[in-house]
Amino acid sequence: MTLIKSISGIRGTIGGHTGDTLNPLDIVKFTTAYATFIRRKGQGTSNKIVVGRDARISGEMVKNVVCGTLMGMGYDVLNIGLATTPTTELAVRMSGADGGIIITASHNPRQWNALKLLNCEGEFLTAADGAEVLAIAEREDFEYADVDHLGKYIEDNSFNQRHIDSVLALSLVDADVVRQARFTVCVDSINSVGGIILPKLLERLGVGFKFLNSEANGDFAHNPEPLEKNLQGIMDEMRSGRYDLGIVVDPDVDRLAFICEDGRMFGEEYTLVSVADYVLSNTPGNTVSNLSSTRALRDVTQKHGGSYTAAAVGEVNVTTKMKEVNAVIGGEGNGGVIYPESHYGRDALVGIALFLTALAKKGCKVSELRKTFPDYQIAKNRIDLTPDTDVDAILIKVKEMFAQDPTAQVNDIDGVKIDFPDRWVHLRKSNTEPIIRVYSEASTMEAADEIGKRLMQVVYDMQK
Repeated sequence: MTLIKSISGIRGTIGGHTGDTLNPLDIVKFTTAYATFIRRKGQGTSNKIVVGRDARISGEMVKNVVCGTLMGMGYDVLNIGLATTPTTELAVRMSGADGGIIITASHNPRQWNALKLLNCEGEFLTAADGAEVLAIAEREDFEYADVDHLGKYIEDNSFNQRHIDSVLALSLVDADVVRQARFTVCVDSINSVGGIILPKLLERLGVGFKFLNSEANGDFAHNPEPLEKNLQGIMDEMRSGRYDLGIVVDPDVDRLAFICEDGRMFGEEYTLVSVADYVLSNTPGNTVSNLSSTRALRDVTQKHGGSYTAAAVGEVNVTTKMKEVNAVIGGEGNGGVIYPESHYGRDALVGIALFLTALAKKGCKVSELRKTFPDYQIAKNRIDLTPDTDVDAILIKVKEMFAQDPTAQVNDIDGVKIDFPDRWVHLRKSNTEPIIRVYSEASTMEAADEIGKRLMQVVYDMQK
C-alpha cells in the first residue's frame, strides 16, 4: 500500500492504515492542511473552493470526505460533479473561487486516487506551496470553523458545457472547417469522465463517432495509461477502416493519444508535436516541454523560428517555465497539451479541437501527417522501487558513468538526463508511482533500448 506526496498532489491506494494509504483520516488531514494554506495565503476573496472528480470507484467516498472537511473549515464548496481535470481548473477561474481540489489519480490503476490541489488561478500549486501544505499537515496546525461559520454546499453541473464553449471560442479552432471534413472517429474513454464530455465536444464539431469503454463507472477496461501496450482494443477497431482517427484519453482527460486510420499509433509523444506545429504555423513563438519529452518538439519549434526550452517533469514546472519564456504552446510528451490562450493546464479537449482543425485544413490522412514530423523512437521503461532502493546513490552513480564522456551533456535538475548528439536517456523517480522511470530516445528503437537498458542495469545492480 502506498501514499505519495509530491508536486503532483497527494496520491495513494485506497484502504489500509493511516499514514500509509489514501484513507478517510488522511484525506481529512490533507484537505484541512490545504484549506488552512489557502486561507493563510489570502489569494482569493470568495470563500469558495471548487471540487471535481473523475469516475473512479472510490471517487464518491473521497468527494464526500473532501467536501465535508472543506465545509468544516468554513469554506463554501462548489461541487461540479464528474468532470475532467481541465474542466475543474477552468471552473476555479470561471467561478472566481479561492482554489480547487481535483479528485483523480490520473493514469494510475483503479485502486488509486489522489487530491490534486489548485490555486485561485486554477493552476497546480508550486513545489514551494505544496511543501507548505505538507508542513501544515505534519504539524496538524488546524482550526475548524464554529457552528455559525460552517461552509455551504453548492452543486453546479454547467461547467462541462462552459469548458466546451471556451474550446470552440479559441482563435485557432475552426469548427466550420472540421464539420466540412466530415470526420468519423473512434474514442476510448476508459470508463471515466471522457465518456461524458467528449461526445458533446465532437457533436459540436460535427464529427461522427463511436465510443469504446464509454460508461463512466470507474471500472477501467484496461490499464488506464494511454500507452500502445494497453490499447489493442481500439487499435483493432481502427483496423476496420471505418474511421479517420482514433482518440484515447486517460481517466481525467488531461492526457491525449491518437491512433492513425490504419490502426497504428500516432505516438503519444507526437500529440504535442503535431498540435504545436499547427499553433506555431499561425502564431510563431517559443515552446516548452519536460526533460522526458521527444526532441521532435525542439526541431519543429526551430523550423518555425522559435526557441525551445526543457523543464523538470511535472505540469507546474512546465507551466512555470512557459510563463518565463512566454511560450505560445507547451506540454508534456505523455500526451499533455498546454495552450495558454485557453489556460495553463494540460487539456485533451483543447488538443482534440486543435488537431482536428489542423487535419481538416491539411486535407491529409493521419498517417500522412505523422510522416511530416522528425522521426524519433522513444523507449519508456520503469523499475519498481524497493524499501531499500537508494535513489540518490543511483543518480550519483549514473552521473559518474558519463562524467568523462566529452559527447555527453549531463542535466540533473530532475533526476539525471544524459544528452548525446544523436540520443538521450533520462532516469528519475516518479512523482506519481513508487517507481523509477527510465526514458530514452534515438533514431531507432534498438538504439533507444540499448542506452535505456544500460542505465536500468545500474539500478538493478544497486538494488541487489
